[in-house]
Amino acid sequence: MSKRLSSEPSSSPCGAYGLWEALPQTRAFGTIGRQFLRCATAVGANYRAACRGKSLADVIAKLAIVEEETDEALYWLELISDSGLMPTDRVADLKKEADELTAMVVASIKTLRKRKNTSPEGV
Repeated sequence: MSKRLSSEPSSSPCGAYGLWEALPQTRAFGTIGRQFLRCATAVGANYRAACRGKSLADVIAKLAIVEEETDEALYWLELISDSGLMPTDRVADLKKEADELTAMVVASIKTLRKRKNTSPEGV
């Protein structure tokens, strides 16, 4: 199934880790930072799992998880930015990347669902 998906999310985990390291190490901010780091790194792990999907339905389901994790990462980025924990320009590139990645994953899911619904075997 990996030939159906083009490129792997690349810079999010590294950028996410750098942002997490720069957050104030207080209890509240630490929790927000860990939540952000968890979902940001889950994006790549779940994308990798989607690339190894055993069926079209499996790939679609795993890409839906990627969509959810990307959206959650975006939520935490917005919270970090809006609360003043980090300057807006510091999170802007990661927010843009999360938006772009969400759009690509949603488009891929739509394409795969269309393929599944028009194919005689659903493959």
